[in-house]
Amino acid sequence: MSTGSGNMCSVDMKRYEKLKFFLLTVAFCLVIGAYTIVKELKDTVFVGIVGNEYLPKAKFLVIFFLIPAALLYATLVDNIRRYQLLSFYCFLYGAILLFFTYLLGSPEHGLANVQTSPWRLFGWAFYFVLEGFSPFVVGVFWAFANSVSDPREAKASYATMVAGSKIGGMIAALFAWYLMTNLGHVGYFNFSDTVAHQLLLGGSAILLLSVPVVIYYLMSVVPGRYLHGYEVVYKEEKKNSKSGASHTGMFSGLQIMLESPYILGIFSLVFFYELLNVVLNYQRICLLKAAASTSGAFSIAEFTGSMFLQTFWMHFYGLLLSFFGVRILLKKYGEKYCLLMIPALVGLLLIYFMVVQTPEAMLHVFVGLRSINYSFSKQLCESLYIPTMKDIKFKAKSWIDSFGTKISKSSGSIFVDIVKTAMPGTAAFYYVYGAFFSILIGAWFVTAYLLGRRYEKAVESNEIIQS
Repeated sequence: MSTGSGNMCSVDMKRYEKLKFFLLTVAFCLVIGAYTIVKELKDTVFVGIVGNEYLPKAKFLVIFFLIPAALLYATLVDNIRRYQLLSFYCFLYGAILLFFTYLLGSPEHGLANVQTSPWRLFGWAFYFVLEGFSPFVVGVFWAFANSVSDPREAKASYATMVAGSKIGGMIAALFAWYLMTNLGHVGYFNFSDTVAHQLLLGGSAILLLSVPVVIYYLMSVVPGRYLHGYEVVYKEEKKNSKSGASHTGMFSGLQIMLESPYILGIFSLVFFYELLNVVLNYQRICLLKAAASTSGAFSIAEFTGSMFLQTFWMHFYGLLLSFFGVRILLKKYGEKYCLLMIPALVGLLLIYFMVVQTPEAMLHVFVGLRSINYSFSKQLCESLYIPTMKDIKFKAKSWIDSFGTKISKSSGSIFVDIVKTAMPGTAAFYYVYGAFFSILIGAWFVTAYLLGRRYEKAVESNEIIQS
């Protein structure tokens, strides 16, 4: 009798695990579909309204916008449930995107005004607010997923969940590219640059507003016992909640980030990628803008379309990597060795860039870097949060995803500004960029090894990582 009951329990567990991750995959697909559009429009709209020469300044100034946003977020973490937090931010950003969709059509403030100027405040507001999409929508989704998953589930299902999100990203990017490169030829419709951008931004808002529906359905059909996540963490958090120790204040996440070697290690992985991303991205944007300028006229539609085409290929290669590579590698080698593979792969891309030094090589490297990050590195970094408490999963993570990430991007912008005279093909370029890449990859290797070792030790001994 007990054996039959145990088998029934096992069948239920597998069924609800599959249902849980299917719904998480659907929600993540919607989030990444919206993020794919927002991430590229954030840059292209800013370039079209304010000017690409102000991008490095925008990446620095956004820090001052995100600090109060992170404090508000920390307050919400203490006062509402995890799924409500994710639903709130998806609804908030969905509403904001609809409002921005309307403003894009304004003759004075929107894209119809082709005169770029640093005094056009809508361009700055558009960039600053959408920079918060990653920490407060994508980041909160991952925090929620980490809080309802254990290490075994993450190893078995995160790669599939990420692969599903790549499908959403591919569809969004392909549709955006087609729309931007076929203005006036989409069926019976004749779209202007401005209307096409409005359609994309409005579409991303609809995707985002659909996420709370999926999350609330997940919470209603999956029993609570299958949403505990890492069981030892769940029991400790439940005990803290009963004693009133779960409310730790707005600055606890920042304090943890600064004091915990483990969390500083996770921040370092984010820092290395974002620093490298900014250095390569600035050159990519300048290259695409030059290619989009025909007969001295800049076409924002052509510029945006070319960026979305690259994004499509990033998602495509990411789909192949996450579905056919990451799952196998994780199962065979574990988190520690997979973490070490990331700087090794990035290092090979950088060697290729340094040796070939062509615009095409730079674009290949950039697509490869993003594919590795979003399909391999990102899910490994997120898994590192699973054996941690709620304050680390939500509050410390939010500081890393917002404030910490922007520090990384600001550092990259400062580096670009300092070494902009070191042009490809010159001796200065080899010395400066060779030293920069070597130091970064070396530090990345050391950090990945230490983090992977600490994570595997905690999971094997069923302990909570608190510092």
